[in-house]
Amino acid sequence: MKTEINKKAGDFIVVGVDGSDSSKSALQWAVQLAPLVAGDIRVIIAWEYPIMFGWEGGMPSWGNLGDNAESVLKNSLESAFGSDHPKGLVSKVRQGHPASVLLEESQDAKMLILGSRGLGGFASLLLGSVSAYCAEHAKCPVLIVHDNKK
Repeated sequence: MKTEINKKAGDFIVVGVDGSDSSKSALQWAVQLAPLVAGDIRVIIAWEYPIMFGWEGGMPSWGNLGDNAESVLKNSLESAFGSDHPKGLVSKVRQGHPASVLLEESQDAKMLILGSRGLGGFASLLLGSVSAYCAEHAKCPVLIVHDNKK
């Protein structure tokens, strides 16, 4: 018996990207799963000012964090797919805490796909990882992908 999957407004996969190898692997998994699970792929990168950002230290010379995030997103897509992006792929840069942004973006998604380990370093060990938080709080299934390198 063949079952037809209904394509509705919520038939999409959300992929969180941060430039890490595991997030690039998550992009590749999304492309393979999209025809089975959903129609479109929404690639999201979120950025926020660091916790230590404040009045006392003056303005750091980070440049525009939103532009930096856009560059990381573009490079991640290029690294995963070259110049030929899959059909139905939409990308977005959002300001906010990555876990909060990804949970909001995946509210009506069929699936959320994330890399297992981002670029958070030591601070993310203290604060908890985005992928673990999303796995616990998402309203849709979550796939956590390790990078392809061994």
